[in-house]
Amino acid sequence: MSPQTSPSQLSSNTVSSGLAAQERRAGISLAMIYAFRMLGLFMILPVFALYAEDFPGATPLLMGLALGVYGLTQAILQIPFGMWSDRIGRKPVIFIGLLIFAAGSLIAGSATSIEGIIVGRAIQGGGAIAAALMALAADLSREEHRTKMMALIGISIGASFALSMVLGPMVNSVVGISGIFYGTAVMAFVGIAILYFFVPDPLHSHFHRDAEVETQSLLSVLKNTQLLRLDLGILSLHFVLMSLFLVLPLVLLNEHGLAASEHWKIYLPVFFVSLVIMVPFIIIAERKQAMKPVFIGAIVSLIAATLIFIVSQTFWMTVLALVIFFAGFNLLEASLPSLIAKTAPATQKGTAMGMYSSSQFFGAFAGGVVGGFAHQTWGIQGVYMTVLVVLGLWLLLAITMKKPGYLSTYLLSVNDVSIEQLLAVDGVVEATLIDDENESGQVAYLKVKKRILDEEKLLSLAVKN
Repeated sequence: MSPQTSPSQLSSNTVSSGLAAQERRAGISLAMIYAFRMLGLFMILPVFALYAEDFPGATPLLMGLALGVYGLTQAILQIPFGMWSDRIGRKPVIFIGLLIFAAGSLIAGSATSIEGIIVGRAIQGGGAIAAALMALAADLSREEHRTKMMALIGISIGASFALSMVLGPMVNSVVGISGIFYGTAVMAFVGIAILYFFVPDPLHSHFHRDAEVETQSLLSVLKNTQLLRLDLGILSLHFVLMSLFLVLPLVLLNEHGLAASEHWKIYLPVFFVSLVIMVPFIIIAERKQAMKPVFIGAIVSLIAATLIFIVSQTFWMTVLALVIFFAGFNLLEASLPSLIAKTAPATQKGTAMGMYSSSQFFGAFAGGVVGGFAHQTWGIQGVYMTVLVVLGLWLLLAITMKKPGYLSTYLLSVNDVSIEQLLAVDGVVEATLIDDENESGQVAYLKVKKRILDEEKLLSLAVKN
């Protein structure tokens, strides 16, 4: 059993600017749990469409429902699971969620009908541990280092998605779709082992405004039209992803003669090239404060990729479209959470991120169902046209979006410090003090300009143990 750890115990007599060893251990182990779960959900994405004939009665609509239904249960349950973890503890909720996820994987792996797959995938999504994992990460990190901890988990999510696109076809060629589901169950059990043998036990678990949903703030967040634009953006992005992958594996197989076992040879270089294309634009967006034009350009790249899919008659045109698509997709997937953090008030960041995550999962569900309906009704071209309509509406929302403020959220444990003292630090733009539930001091929720932030002076105001 892992030792109990309090974030305050991670500090020495000076407040460091880097993660402590226990924080790194917690961050890496939680990132692994999240990554294993995401791998299990997404490894079937590049191959599932090829199995329609293996399930009696399967239609494109039912295939789409099977692919996306996990998003519905995930969207509905992730916030309640997070609140539940406040009551009974983080680890018990994560344990139960991983067991539910494993059960859904086993049901889907043993299914002989499309209805069985749908039930299994819905149960997989019912293991909605995302919010509880984030809350545990918050329990195990000092306020001033929480962003680093969350970034580590965020990197694991992105890496697991890219890896799933390559591993899915490779694993499928060896063990088939059932084997992928059974392997997912094994990864869930490995996640449980990591949870109990590697993740430290928090000394205190309490509510964190920067990492959890506060029900009193939900209405305020929902009324924020800039945050709503971003929520609809991530919904649209995952709608498009699910819709396209109902047909792209079929295009590679039937139109270009590429066997399913060879699809990974396309996705691997496509992801590498798309990342090389993406990185300079991320740098430009942040350093040149050009987030909005880069963001709009990424949506336009998705539209361009879809148009190329529509007119493509050669293998290399399809590969070109995939490169453009994933360059835009990866850029948007990376920039949307950053925009949420920049836009949301510091004390409502957790609520804003919770709504954002629910929108993402609901987008996956809607993309599977609507994309499946379009495929069944109008064929592959119908899916492409549906995607274009969604992207066109998203582009209109993005164009009318306000230029984001280039402010970052920064948290600090303080005691006997005034708002005036905090605002006197170079780079601090906004400050709110909230009483810490488990300590005698307070937590400062700050909005800062990182480029000019005097972090040494700011850290000098932090609680020292």
